Amino acid sequence: MMYLAYQTQANLMAPLRALAEQALPGLQQAAGSNPFLRGFAAATEMVARAGLSHGRPPYHIDSVRVGNRDVPVVEEPAHVTPFGTLLHFRKDLDEAAQARIGVQPRVLVIAPLSGHFATLLRDTVATMLPDHDVYITDWHNARDVPLSAGRFGFEDYVDHLIRFLEVIGPGAHMVAVCQPCVQALTAAAVMAEEKNKAVPRSMTLMAGPIDTRMNPTKVNELAKEHPITWFREKLIATVPPGLPGVGRRVYPGFIQLTAFMSMNMDRHVKAHVELFQNLWKGEIEQATKTKDFYDEYFAVLDLDADFYLETVEWVFQQHRLATGELMHRGKLVNPKLIKKTALLTVEGERDDICAIGQTVAAHDLCTGIKPYMKRHHLQAGVGHYGVFSGKRWNSQIYPLVKNTILAME
Repeated sequence: MMYLAYQTQANLMAPLRALAEQALPGLQQAAGSNPFLRGFAAATEMVARAGLSHGRPPYHIDSVRVGNRDVPVVEEPAHVTPFGTLLHFRKDLDEAAQARIGVQPRVLVIAPLSGHFATLLRDTVATMLPDHDVYITDWHNARDVPLSAGRFGFEDYVDHLIRFLEVIGPGAHMVAVCQPCVQALTAAAVMAEEKNKAVPRSMTLMAGPIDTRMNPTKVNELAKEHPITWFREKLIATVPPGLPGVGRRVYPGFIQLTAFMSMNMDRHVKAHVELFQNLWKGEIEQATKTKDFYDEYFAVLDLDADFYLETVEWVFQQHRLATGELMHRGKLVNPKLIKKTALLTVEGERDDICAIGQTVAAHDLCTGIKPYMKRHHLQAGVGHYGVFSGKRWNSQIYPLVKNTILAME
C-alpha cells in the first residue's frame, strides 16, 4: 500500500508538473525585468521541479582531455544483465592517437547500490578517464526489473562483479566507492581462492563499511536499533501495477531519500528557498549549480528487497566479513587468500556515514598481501562525498589511486 500511495500521488501531480514545464519558457521570456512576472516564473519552475525521477540521469561525459586534445567519449554496454550494465566509457581515438597514448590500464569503478544511480560517481569517472580505460557498474532500478528475472541478493551482486571483471579481461583494477567495498573485497577473495584469471591487479576501497564496529556513525546505529524483521515489515514495499517490476519486493528509493533528507532538513529547505530567490533575481549560475545537484539527488533507485535486507543484516548488524563468518555460495570467504592484488584504502576525516577505521579494517583481513602492496590514506578536511568527488579527490586522493594502479601494471 505504501508504494501504491506514493505512485498514485506522483501520477496525480504529473499533469500539473508537465503544465508548469510547458508554460515556463513563455513566462521566462515575457518576465523581462518585471519583478512580479519574474517571481511567478520562478514559482512555476519550482512546481515543475517538485517531484522525484526514477530514471538514470545522463553522465554528461561527452569528451575528455587526453594530452593536448579533446577526445570524444562513447558510452558502450560491454555486458548487460536484468539488474545491471557493465558500461564502458570508450575514448573514440584514431589509430595515431591510440598509438601515442598506448594501452591504458583498465579499471572497473564499482558504484553503490543504495538509492541513487551510478551517475553519483560522475566526477570519479571523469577524473580517471584521461589516464585509464574506465568501466562502471551501472545498476538498474529494481522497479523496472520484471519478476521473471528472479532475485538479486548480496551474493548476486558479488557474482556480477566477478562476471564484469571476466568480461573486461585479466589484468584489470577495481575502484569501489562506499557500500560495495564489502562486495568488492568479497569478490577479490572468491576469485583468488578459485584462481580466476581475471582476479584484479589492484583494489581501491574508498569510504566503505568493511567493519562498522569501528567508530559507529548515526547510520550504523540506526541499522542496529531494530531486528531485521522490523526492516522487512516496515521498509519493504511491493512495486505497484503499471511498472515493469510489478510485484517485485523492493526497498523504495523514495524512502531512503526521505531518511537522508530528514537528517539535514533545514539545509535542504534553505537550499530551495535560495534557489527560488536565485531564479527570481536572475542569478542563473548559482541556480544552475543547485538544480544540477538536486537533479541528481532526486533521481532515486529502488533496491531489490533481498539485496537490501541481506546487506543490512550481514554487513551492518552481523559484520560477517569482519568476523570471518561471511559465506558465498556455500563457501567461507577468506580474504587472507588474496595475494596478487594490491590494496589501497581511503577514508575521509569528516565522514559521518563511514567513519575513520571502518575501511582501513580491510588491511587486517588481507594478511596475505605483502606490506609493500598495501597502503592507507586518511584525507584531511573531507566528508563522505569528498572522498570521491571535488577538489581534494582530484588533487590529493586521485594521484594515490593512479599510482597504485600504475605500480601493478
